[in-house]
Amino acid sequence: MKAHWLDIVLAVLVAGVVSLPVRGADDGLATARSLYAAAEYEDALSALDRLQQLGETPIDDRRTIAQYRAYCLLALGRNADAEEAIAIVVNAMPLYTPSDSDVSPRVRTAFKEVRRRMLPVIIQERYVAAKAAFDRKEFDAAASGFAGVVAAIEDPDAAPYFDRPPLSDLRGLAIGFRDLSASAARPAPLPATLPPAAAVASQQAVVIPAKNRIYTAGDLNILPPVVVRQSLPPFPMNAIGAQPGVLDVLIDETGRVESVSLREPVSPAYDPALLEAARHWTYKPATFQGVPVKYRKMLQVSVKR
Repeated sequence: MKAHWLDIVLAVLVAGVVSLPVRGADDGLATARSLYAAAEYEDALSALDRLQQLGETPIDDRRTIAQYRAYCLLALGRNADAEEAIAIVVNAMPLYTPSDSDVSPRVRTAFKEVRRRMLPVIIQERYVAAKAAFDRKEFDAAASGFAGVVAAIEDPDAAPYFDRPPLSDLRGLAIGFRDLSASAARPAPLPATLPPAAAVASQQAVVIPAKNRIYTAGDLNILPPVVVRQSLPPFPMNAIGAQPGVLDVLIDETGRVESVSLREPVSPAYDPALLEAARHWTYKPATFQGVPVKYRKMLQVSVKR
């Protein structure tokens, strides 16, 4: 009984903090969210199912419906059905993960397990789609697609699959095609005879990245940084208890590491050396329309003894 009431309390808290898109025509979705907040999971699920059957529901609303269906199904103990709802969300938004402040540990664990299973397949499918766009000379779409592939490969839930054959070469291929696509998509220089007024108008149309903004893998219009030097220190032979860790690396506009921290430690005997090495890593900086920008990168670290 105590666990049941704890789930209800968590559900109410989740409903208050989860940030999901809601459109103006979503009275039905607002009703479903209110039912969920009141722990009326069966009624909320029925309302969501009715919304899901509508033929012209905007794509953002369909994602929101799938997310709330997953929350309701998990609360009702229908884990298999919840996984199907989560799979819809992951397929639509591979880089989305509920944050610690958004949902309960049980929901985060469910999302993590589904993402680990699905990401390798989704990434390979999106690589094929981006390559097809490249072959059709649709370079803007190809550059965006390959950038998304690289960002997804670097996700901690996907990285272990791409550290070894047969998938270990995919990241390098995606980076190469991403850069080729970006170069091919870049507009030609303005002609020398362009009138001054037209040249000024063209310059004004260029979007300048926000000063001091930090971009991440979720910004798919950003070309992520490219590794120049990213070597790991050797693992101490006498150390024990190592586990996969996760580094949070902030790369500045020059490609140098501005700050680094450990989200998941590797080993008390290894972590200080890892952080010191990471501070000296260098990259070709991330760019937004050719302009270098700051970029926060998540990196999974798996040591071999």
